[in-house]
Amino acid sequence: MTIDQIRKQFPAVQHGIYANTAAAGPLYDSLFEWRQEHELDLLMKASGLFVEGLKIISETRKSLGSFFCCPTENIALTPNFTIGLNMLLDSFPKKAKVLLLSNDYPSLNWPFEFRDFDIEYLAMVDDLESQIYEAVKNRHIDILALSLVQWLNGILIDLDFLKDLKNEFKDLIIVADGTQFCGMFPFDFSASGIDILGASGYKWLLSGYGNGFMLFKEKSKERFMPKSVGFGSVEGDFDKKDNFRFCKHFEPGHLNSLTFGSLNFSLSFLEAVGLQKIGNHNKALSETGKQLFGDMGLLEEAVVKRIAHSTIFNIKGDKTLLEHLRQNDIVCAQRGDGIRLSFHFYNTLQELEELAKIVNGC
Repeated sequence: MTIDQIRKQFPAVQHGIYANTAAAGPLYDSLFEWRQEHELDLLMKASGLFVEGLKIISETRKSLGSFFCCPTENIALTPNFTIGLNMLLDSFPKKAKVLLLSNDYPSLNWPFEFRDFDIEYLAMVDDLESQIYEAVKNRHIDILALSLVQWLNGILIDLDFLKDLKNEFKDLIIVADGTQFCGMFPFDFSASGIDILGASGYKWLLSGYGNGFMLFKEKSKERFMPKSVGFGSVEGDFDKKDNFRFCKHFEPGHLNSLTFGSLNFSLSFLEAVGLQKIGNHNKALSETGKQLFGDMGLLEEAVVKRIAHSTIFNIKGDKTLLEHLRQNDIVCAQRGDGIRLSFHFYNTLQELEELAKIVNGC
């Protein structure tokens, strides 16, 4: 599929410039049609849809395993990242020393802060990876938890750095939020240095609300034992009460076949478009946006000095600029001290250039 063919599937990008994927990825025609058919089946069949729903859940787990290179038995399905992380942290050792990034996404930092951990913070600076390394080396850090792409300014964590860090500090537990990353670029979880990755599917994975997942490395499952449990953990089999697999602790209740079916559908859709094609296009958007907005003096120094970046940009601007953008049919959001613009593979380089001209015209 060409970019023009792809864009025709997304009504939200047809009128103006949709630069708000970091808030929510838009639905598209073929997914909407599938969701309508599924809801009609539920309307007509009611409980008769139960077995088919279980099949959809199983297919979603397999699709995630293929998409992110993770064994299916190491994948937990959760309604969103936040619920999965909170379940996870209740099983972590108390008083563990945790390294967080200041101003990281609240649903990542707050669950740690509301529990009895010994927390240290790092500021968001251009040499962030060097600062993380020094902290892990010198402060006896047990857990590093961070978003792979920062929600406020789009800083992209170096995945090769995380791999090297894990190789050197093998006892370090690396927990990552991939909500603003998964679907933006191709990602091989098995080859990464990340022990546990969680994400919600409603942004770059274009799957709508109500679906998320947790990916676990095999060794990470030996480090803690989750306490959450329910009838869903044993899939209705009383005999499994004392013997079910690790990831089912994160699935104690029913899973929604509509929302997880949407995730499954979108994973197939993204693979049909081509993961490398999506990654290459987003890399071009990232490089073009960084050059354009950087030359205009609109990006913070920590972003400008870094080599690689995501497709999220926070440009300097107030409510006047925000209103100017909205009047010119730019869908974006005010975040932190600026205006956040975020792009995906249905955006074009021409749109970035047009947007830059609109900003200049304010």
